[in-house]
Amino acid sequence: MFQTIVDAFPQLRDMRRTMHAHPELSLEEAWTAAFVAERLRELGIEVHTGIGGHGVVGVIHGSAPGPAIALRADMDALAIEEQSGRPYASEIPGKMHACGHDGHVAILIGAAMHLARTRRFRGTVYLFFQPAEERYGGAQHMIDDGLLARFPAKRVFGLHNWPGLRAGAIVVHDGPVMAGTGEFEVSFTAAGAHAAMPHLTGDPILAGSHFVTGVQQIAARAIDPLSASVVTIGSFQGGHAQNIISKKSVLTGTFRAFGLDVLGLIQRRLEEIVRSAAAIAGTEGAIRFDDGLCPPVVNTRAEARLMRDAATELFGESEVETLPPTMAGDDFGVFLQHLPGAYIWIGNGTADESAGLHLPNYDFNDDILVRGASLLAATAERALA
Repeated sequence: MFQTIVDAFPQLRDMRRTMHAHPELSLEEAWTAAFVAERLRELGIEVHTGIGGHGVVGVIHGSAPGPAIALRADMDALAIEEQSGRPYASEIPGKMHACGHDGHVAILIGAAMHLARTRRFRGTVYLFFQPAEERYGGAQHMIDDGLLARFPAKRVFGLHNWPGLRAGAIVVHDGPVMAGTGEFEVSFTAAGAHAAMPHLTGDPILAGSHFVTGVQQIAARAIDPLSASVVTIGSFQGGHAQNIISKKSVLTGTFRAFGLDVLGLIQRRLEEIVRSAAAIAGTEGAIRFDDGLCPPVVNTRAEARLMRDAATELFGESEVETLPPTMAGDDFGVFLQHLPGAYIWIGNGTADESAGLHLPNYDFNDDILVRGASLLAATAERALA
């Protein structure tokens, strides 16, 4: 590991905990962006702000001209009430860093400390601090705002902490890492009536029930059994009294797969099931999809090998592990639609030490800050050797 980063550990830990206490949801990251920009300016790094919303880009030039690569960290938090009991817990009710993006930002700042001080590379390192990863597709917002035209990286790299994996262990996938995702909301509406007079109305709750049953057949019967996919209904709301047939029911859910073609098929089947369920129950039905489809995260082989070699050189072969991909999603996949790159996992601690992502008792493990920052810095130096 790099001495600059080792020496900066107390500073990085304090930064991380300050961000943890001030979480901001997707599209709201104004304070976080200003905090990041100020830390980069303190390091003498060229800073650009307001990219794709609250996106921040730092620019570090090496010792000689050459190509450019990008390192990415996400910045946003989640709408969850924190229950960690930490002294630096969220100061904002109903919001918390439950996915470790505060740690990811601190890791990238740590890598920037080393790279800006030593500049042991040829070319340019762009630091992409991305908003709105959890919702609204912040990666795409930055790209639509000219990110890759203004900062023409040729490769992109990043990491995500992983609870349940021993602290500091590294996982590098050759190929799929995380699934592509889509989100939806379904509504069924009818006139409504007394429960004793069902012939006077359609039944939105019955329609919703048929929809739930129909959804279970998508992965079981519509998708190739060799193609991993999942569709989950996360909420089902309708009715308010035991003797009234409700006028409306609303269901929300998510679907995941490792190919955009499979995601598109699932989307079409959901639309068909809504129409069928509505017809069966005598209601009107509608489905709304959130912000398009997020592509899967699929590492390119050369870039995965580069990160694996960097991790092996830094930490030893025993610290680099193999795990299957996950159906969880991340819009780092949007960058990989445009650039070759790799996204790795770094262990946040075992189940006894680290609560899972998106849970109210989750916390990022500060002990992995130095290792994560050293790996990103080493990846940049190796890519621009």
